[in-house]
Amino acid sequence: MGLKADYLREVKAFQPSPPYAANAAKAFFAGGALCALAQWLAEWHGRLFAASPFAAQLWAVTVMAGLAIALTAAGRYDDFSQFAGAGATMLMTGLANALSSAAIEHRSEGWTAGVAGQMLKAGGATIIYGMIVAYVLGLFWP
Repeated sequence: MGLKADYLREVKAFQPSPPYAANAAKAFFAGGALCALAQWLAEWHGRLFAASPFAAQLWAVTVMAGLAIALTAAGRYDDFSQFAGAGATMLMTGLANALSSAAIEHRSEGWTAGVAGQMLKAGGATIIYGMIVAYVLGLFWP
């Protein structure tokens, strides 16, 4: 065996196994709580302003993204996503966190090269993939 294989074997002996079940449960409940909050916001907005379901859902997504951006700016969203794992990163709040953290980190470079450029670098793949999937689904959806 080579030096690299020996090293990897020795390192693996001292690494604790990740708590997969606990991580999955935390992600499930945190993501579910975020989705439940967004659904409650949509229903509340629909009742309060007699808005259409589509308008209420758009409003709820906007509020949830705004909350994620505010928590990112305050430095608290990273703590939450460390705890929640995929439950915090796979939703719209995760995309808002990725875009806003890139913008905050590179704001000293200016608006165009720093903020806009880094935001598109961080979220560009997600945005392009979403547009492609929406187009393909639009071709086949009745």
